[in-house]
Amino acid sequence: MTLSWADQAVMINSRKTICIVLGGGGHARVLIESLQAATAAVIYGILDRDRSRWGKDLCDVPILGGDELLPELVSLGVNSFVVGLGSAGDNRPRQHLFELALSYHLEPLTIVHPKAVCSRWAELGPGAQLFPGSIVNGGTKLGANVIVNSGAIVEHDCVLCDHVHIATGACLASTVYVGEGAHIGIGASIRQCIHVGRNTIVGAGAVVVRDVPDNVIVAGVPAKILRKMDDNE
Repeated sequence: MTLSWADQAVMINSRKTICIVLGGGGHARVLIESLQAATAAVIYGILDRDRSRWGKDLCDVPILGGDELLPELVSLGVNSFVVGLGSAGDNRPRQHLFELALSYHLEPLTIVHPKAVCSRWAELGPGAQLFPGSIVNGGTKLGANVIVNSGAIVEHDCVLCDHVHIATGACLASTVYVGEGAHIGIGASIRQCIHVGRNTIVGAGAVVVRDVPDNVIVAGVPAKILRKMDDNE
């Protein structure tokens, strides 16, 4: 049943943590299930720029419209958010949504699925997302808006800077540093003590055994630089 805005406002005012999901694709599906499993918040709805999705549901959560609804939702009492947009390499759209929500003074929720393993000695930044089967071990530090996707492993004493995405099944050995906005592809492996640069993309299945500079794409076993990227790319 679809509630009127007035009815929804009453519902919001009776709750404490009311969350909006920014992005309504496949990543949002897993994120919503993680939110529900962790009982982290009441999910108010989803915002997505794709008009063909408006008025539909994703995991029984309504897709309300586009980002232009944020001011109205804040006025109704929505007070937190999660970024439901995933990435296959370029993490800048996720960063944009994160910063947009912050500009409306919404609180970024940190989500740890009950079937994720997270050390009590790990540090999770605001808006970090740990999906089912992921492992984050002690001494590791995750920045803001970081994804550790399903089945990914981040060993002890790693540093993942803001807006990093560790994709499904990737494995980081100990003391790996991953720069802001970098993407570690599906099933990639990174040897201990490696430095991965800012905005760099590590291809699926790559094995990284040497430091990787900023703004490059690497792939292969062992991983080699395929090309450099412009800052605006």
